[in-house]
Amino acid sequence: MPRILITGASSGIGAALARHYAQTGVSLILVGRNAERLERVAHDCRAKGAAVTVARLDTRDRAATMALVHRSDAEAPLDLVIANAAVNGGNQEGQVEAEDVAFETADINYTGSLNVVLPTLTLMLQRGHGQIVLLSSLAAYAPLQDAPAYSGAKAALVAHGLALRQKVGPRGVKVNVVTPGYVKTPMGGELKGWRPLEISAEEAAVRIAKGIAANRDVIAFPWILTVLARTVLLLPESVRKAGLYAFRFQRRKRR
Repeated sequence: MPRILITGASSGIGAALARHYAQTGVSLILVGRNAERLERVAHDCRAKGAAVTVARLDTRDRAATMALVHRSDAEAPLDLVIANAAVNGGNQEGQVEAEDVAFETADINYTGSLNVVLPTLTLMLQRGHGQIVLLSSLAAYAPLQDAPAYSGAKAALVAHGLALRQKVGPRGVKVNVVTPGYVKTPMGGELKGWRPLEISAEEAAVRIAKGIAANRDVIAFPWILTVLARTVLLLPESVRKAGLYAFRFQRRKRR
């Protein structure tokens, strides 16, 4: 029975991935902070035949997160772990990101991901197989002035994930990094601004799952934004600033 753990599974890409993988013979561990939404996702996955365990958890809590990983793996070895939990950061008036928001964003998006990834990695290395996926963003390549902590954390995930991939691949553990563009999710709905080539969370889940199955180093989409994002830092600052100006945004109040 394939065993998959997904963080940030109560909505957005995490929920879409859970529903995508749900089928008879699959065991899912769904992690999130919103118990009500998490149970709705779990209900849908069970209806498709999957065995589902839910865990209401803030991945910033290192001890609790590590305990969950070890407990889940002890019950049956984890085959695939997707570190997806994230928040936007930014500012509601388009001003400079506040200190508390920046620290929260970095703690959830980067440190929270490592709280899941690192104990998982240790366990998978011990048995010589497994797969870990880190959810980053195209903002890792094209930093957004209205989301500096988000952009920085996502860039860190790309660097960390690709470095780990080189190191642990020969030891049987696969590591993949996902850098999506705009995806229609409740988190994305918090942002007021231009969102070109936005796709549904369900379509994003299909693309991500295909990349995971193919063990691609970086699973990036859509290709047009990917090309633009990955070349933007090579441009002179004046050109880069003009190009990224259109991607400014403000954050709506969280629901």
